[in-house]
Amino acid sequence: MNKKNIFDGIPDNLKNELFEDIFSNENIKIERIVSKGHISPESGWYDQNTAEFVVVVQGEAVLSFLDADDVRLKEGDYINIPAHTKHKVSYTSSNPETIWLAIHF
Repeated sequence: MNKKNIFDGIPDNLKNELFEDIFSNENIKIERIVSKGHISPESGWYDQNTAEFVVVVQGEAVLSFLDADDVRLKEGDYINIPAHTKHKVSYTSSNPETIWLAIHF
């Protein structure tokens, strides 16, 4: 067992969002995502085969949904996104950077 810290190892300059698998098996994947003003591409939507529970650990973000209102998330806020719910990231803070914990199940 190795102890780690969710705030460690974040590069100063992030050209692209940082996705880091923390744990995964055949039933679940837990990842850390670091966004510094990054957003989803203008065209297309995430349409995942699994549900995704996300919590914002630091910073702020806005999730946009094809068939629902936008949701603003600040530190400590979380949301469960059911499988096949079309969504995208339309805003993330850059100072401080947005740190997410995402659980796919």
